[in-house]
Order: sequence, then structure tokens, then C-alpha cells
Amino acid sequence: MWERIIYSFPLQLFFLQLKKNLLLLSFWALLFLIVSQNFGTVLGIPFLFLDPEYLNAVSWQGFFIIGVALAIFTMAFHMTAYILDGTKFKFLAIVERPFITFCINNSIIPLSFYLLYVISFLSFQLDNEHENKWIILHFFFGFTAGTMTTLTVLYAYFRWTNKDFFVLFAGSVEKRLRKTTLPRANMLKRISETKKAKNKVLDYISIEMRFKEVRQDLARFEAHQLLRVFDQNHLNMVVIQIVLITTVFILGFFRESPLLQIPAAASSLLLLAILVMAVGAIVFWLRDWSIPTFFAALLLFNLLSGTKILNRPHAAFGLDYQKEPVEYSTTHLQDILHQDSVESDKERTLGILENWKKKFPAGTKPKMVFYAVSGGGQRAALWTLRVMQEVEKASGQQLFAHTQMITGASGGLIGAGFFRELYLRSKLDSAFDVSDSKYLDQISADNLNPIIFTLLVNDLLIRNQHFEYNGRKYLKDRGYAFEQQLNSNTEGIMDKPISAYREPELVSKIPMMPITPLITNDGRKLIIAPYSVSFLGISNERLEGRREKSQAIDFQRFYAAHDAGNLRFISALRMGATFPFITPNIQLPSNPIMQTMDAGLSDNFGIQDALRFIYVFHDWIEENTSGVVLVAIRDSEKFQAVERKKLPTFLEKLFTPLKNIYINWDNVQTLHNENAFTRVQELMPFPIQRIEFEYSTLQFLQDRGLADEDGVFNPNQQEILRASLNWRLTAREKKSILDNINNKFNQESLRKIREIRFLE
Repeated sequence: MWERIIYSFPLQLFFLQLKKNLLLLSFWALLFLIVSQNFGTVLGIPFLFLDPEYLNAVSWQGFFIIGVALAIFTMAFHMTAYILDGTKFKFLAIVERPFITFCINNSIIPLSFYLLYVISFLSFQLDNEHENKWIILHFFFGFTAGTMTTLTVLYAYFRWTNKDFFVLFAGSVEKRLRKTTLPRANMLKRISETKKAKNKVLDYISIEMRFKEVRQDLARFEAHQLLRVFDQNHLNMVVIQIVLITTVFILGFFRESPLLQIPAAASSLLLLAILVMAVGAIVFWLRDWSIPTFFAALLLFNLLSGTKILNRPHAAFGLDYQKEPVEYSTTHLQDILHQDSVESDKERTLGILENWKKKFPAGTKPKMVFYAVSGGGQRAALWTLRVMQEVEKASGQQLFAHTQMITGASGGLIGAGFFRELYLRSKLDSAFDVSDSKYLDQISADNLNPIIFTLLVNDLLIRNQHFEYNGRKYLKDRGYAFEQQLNSNTEGIMDKPISAYREPELVSKIPMMPITPLITNDGRKLIIAPYSVSFLGISNERLEGRREKSQAIDFQRFYAAHDAGNLRFISALRMGATFPFITPNIQLPSNPIMQTMDAGLSDNFGIQDALRFIYVFHDWIEENTSGVVLVAIRDSEKFQAVERKKLPTFLEKLFTPLKNIYINWDNVQTLHNENAFTRVQELMPFPIQRIEFEYSTLQFLQDRGLADEDGVFNPNQQEILRASLNWRLTAREKKSILDNINNKFNQESLRKIREIRFLE
């Protein structure tokens, strides 16, 4: 009995996969880790599979599409395994429907994953606390319908086209096979391999789902005749591959249709399916030469990627890329950052400060408010908007009128920019209520599906579609998809050039809001504003002759010849929120090319720019205000429990240095900012009050009994419950963020807001 179990076809295929096809299994291993929430949880990758969003809602349609994509990936795995290993089991050639039989017996890994996925997404959805539990059943039926429909269609195709040995050699198909057989050398080698194959199999599961014994009288069949059965199946699999890739190309031309912007997880599964089939095709056709050819192709692609055809720049929409690129050198930076230009920028800003003061009664000294908002993807955008709405209510609609500047990074600045635009509209139209909860829904609507979909159907291939913005043509990419979706979610109210904010900022209708992405070429900041603010990039001492490297480049002055004022505002926001591999690095028209990345790499909390502004204008602030209030909105806790670590394993020792850098980057910046804030607070001759708001999961953990009253909790559990760093949030994550304003710490901060004396 044990022998028949061990040498059953399903187990033998499973053992063969473990022994020979680790690359194929790595795709499944990745999916197993994702859906079990053991990979990418901080980035929210598992939630793309467990809570797929389609047309801005989690519905059975989204799960149906996931089912379709997973079935296609599963079939790609079966086809590739069959191409690589089918000939090792000669008995398949004489069974009815050889490929379908192979799939049935090759299903241990796929069925295990399907079971894990169903349990995982049902558990996740139950944890989301839906008001109507029946909706979860709809999700399950949607996924099941998508899977079964796709598998049924594909199996029907193979049942209709794949013949067994006896039908094949009736004569009608052999003529077609002669035209599609492999090159003779490859065929002879495969015949030799087939004769040497010693994979022992005693039983297999038939298409009737019954165990049958394997026929042992295969010697009388010629090896080349058996191989023709497999080759005939291979031909049909090539058809499937061509259809899938062609479908992806067609989708690329219509990708802006919301109906075609499938869930990000489905796009990822289609990409994995293409990769799996590509691996199978390379290994099958090239055999022993597959690895050398792969590396040769990789080197060739690397060389070609430097050409204009494959390496088209990801543009900042609005800039003029037709003009001669500006010189990007130390000499040129020194030329444009001289004392006269810096003094001119300071004089303009002093005029803004005077306009700010005119908003308040003569003879009074108002409080000057600064907002510093942290990055953190969509969770930071939602949390920032939530806090700013609540702060405005708590202050009696006074605090934003007293706000002089907003600084920050990434998603936090997107949320703040959205609130600032709503505030500006409310001053022009009383119908705009900045505290309306619908704006929370808008800023937290899915922004990831179109990005991943565009990555699949466009950016991985050759980008060739254009669009116009303010009379200039630009290539469409996933950055464009991000901006268009953000525009759609927010009803287009931020779709304007940065020059549109010049007048409102100059007359102090709204606060200044410099956007400061990091320049990857040399680590400086690029300060983007409607006008030049070069004083934020250099100290007064440097201008007096001290040798000092400038910390920033003024965007308006540096790209004046490229129509800098026409830069699209949401393109500027995207430049400050560039998430690796999701939104592409923007290349700017300079020589050498300037590239930008997320502002959070230099200062994720926006404290440095706010303190620099305070320091530069401290004389005016001392004379005209009663002090400064710095409202800091963090998307993480400042004080975090020290993790109790076990003795590290060998592999953990290898990766610990990189892991520690990533984990502690937030703490390193916090400590640096604490030091800078304390120094400025001690030096300034006026009071500086800091009021902080934090997105913390501690209260959430305590409510679920996962943390004690002293705040002791399992850090791994916190990461699972914490909203992910992503451009898409689940219903549970949104609730966690919105409810955070009610925790004890944030309520205490709102009390401090209420006690501020805005005028003295």
C-alpha cells in the first residue's frame, strides 16, 4: 500500500517539482507567503489579494477577477510543468486526454494554495466586521465562479484540441505535426531522454477522478511517436500563450477605461503567469543553453535599455523638455545661488508675512502656525486630512488662517495639499465645507489598481501613447496613471499648474507649501514652490563667505527656461511621494539628467524646513507675533517599545544590518529632528509650542486585547494591524486611521489646540 502511495503520479510529480523545478515553485512560494501575511505586510501586499478593490469598491466582481487571474496563473504553471516534464512519464501518451490528466495529478500545490487563500480571505473579511455577513459569502461565490469559469473554458479547449495516442495516429493530425516539429537535433535529444527516463509511477488519477494503474507495455511504442503526442499538446499551449500576451497588449490601448483597471492582485497574477510561461518556453527550447542564453539576453537588454527606444524619461508634466537642458554642475549652482538672489527671495517672503499679518486686527500679535506632516503613502494622506479637519473644528476655524507654512513629505503633503485647496475653495464659495467627511472618502479611494495595471500593460513594454497637458505632449506611464486616478478621486480640484497658487500665497489667502523631493544625483533637496525660495537651501553665514555646501536647489530659478511655473501641481506632489517601483523616478531636463525621489528620504516629518524658515525670519516673527505653534502630524509613534529580540540565526545575521537601517530610519530622523527643534527652541527669543498628533495602533491593540494597560504588545502583531504603507487602504485600515483621532494622546492634543490664544 505504501509503495502505491509513494509511487502514485500526484506524489511523484510533487517530488519532481521539489527536485527539479524550484524556480517554478518560487512563484507559488511567494504567493503562499503573501496570502498568509508573512511577506509584504508593512507594504499592504497581502491585502491586495485578501481584500481586492474594483471600481473603488470591494465586491464579488473584484473577487471574480481574482479567480480568473489565479486560474490563468494555475494553468500557466500546469502548461510549463507539462512542457518541461511531461515526456518523463511515457504512459501519458496513451491515456485519454494526456494534458488534462497531467493537470489533475499536478494539483497538489495549486489546491493547497487555493485552500489557504480561501481560508485567509474569509478570515480577513470576517475580521473586517461587515455589517452583513452574507456579503462575505458573495465574495466567496464570486471567487469560485471566476476560477471555475476560467478553468472550464481552458479545459474545454484542451479537451477539444488535445488527442490521445490512438486518435493522433489515426492520420488526420500527423500532417500538421510534421510542419511544427522541433529541429531535428532537439528532437533526437528528447527521444534519447525519453528512452532513459526511469520515473516510476504505479497509479494515476484519471479524468473520471478515479485511480487507475499505469500500463507497463510501452516498449512497443516508438519514442518519436510518443513525443509527437506531447508536441501536439505543446502547440496548443503556444496558442494559449499568444492569446494571453495579445490580450495584455489590447488591454494596454484601453487601460484608461475604469472597467479594465482590474485589481492590482489580478494584474500581478497575470504578470506572474507570463513569467512562468516564459521560463518554460526558454528552458524547453534551449535546454542546456537556457541559463547562458538568459544571462546573455539580460546583458543585451541592459545595453539596449540605455537607448532612447527603451529608456524614455518619466517626465514632470508641464515642464518644457524641448528646450536645451540646463547645466547641472557645482559652478552653475553657485552662480544662481548668490547673495542678491537670496535677498530678493527673502524680501518677497517678507511681503507675504506682512500680508499674513494684515489678516488680523491692527495692534495685535497673532500666533504664527506651522504644519509639519509626515509621509507614509495613502495612510499618511488620510491621517493628515483627518487631523487637519478636526484641528480646524477644535480651533473654531482659526488655526488654518494663522498658518504660514506647511512642510512635509509624501502622502502627508498630498493630504495637506488637498485640505489647502479645499480651504481656498471655501473662501471663494461658501458651499465648500472643509470638514465634510466625503473628502476623507475621496483622499482614501483606491489609487493603486491603475498603477499596477499600467505597469503590466505599458511600462514593462515600450511606452508609446501620449497625452497633452497645457499644449505639450508627454508619454503615458504609471506616474500618469497615478495622477489621473488622484484627479478622479478628488474630482480634479488640484489639477492646476503650481503658478496658480502664486497669487493666493503672495496675498496670504493660503499658507506656503514648498514640496521638497530628494535629488538622487547628489542628495540635495529640490525646493518646488510657485516662486523662488532659495533661502531654504543655504544659510546666511554661507552668503557671508563661509565655505558651505548648499543643501537645496531652487526649482523656479534652476528651471526658469523650461517654464517652471507651468509644472502640474499634482506632478510636484508625485515627485515628493515617489514610492520605489510603484511611481517612477522623474527625470528633469538638465545635463546630466536630474532624478528625484521621495522627500521622506531626507526628512519624512517636514521639521527641518519649518525650523529653517523660523530661523531665517526670526527677527520679523519676534517683532510681529506672540510666538510660534508647530503642529506636527506623524503617521507613526514617536515613543516605541524596544523590541525584545531572540538570539539571531545565521541568515538573520546576514540581513540584520539592512533590516536595521530600514526599521530605524524613522527613529534616526526623529532623533535628528528632536535635536534640531530643541536647539531652535532654546535660541529663539519667542516661545515655540509644539503640538503633536500620532497615528498609533496601541489603542486598537488594547481594544482587541492584544496589548495590556501598560502598552506592552507584540511588535509583529502591531505591524499586522497597522495600516500599510501603500496607495490603497482596506476598510479596516481606514477605520483604524479615522478612529485614531479619538485616542487619549490625540484628544489631549486637541485640548491644547482649543487653549491656544491666537491673538494677544
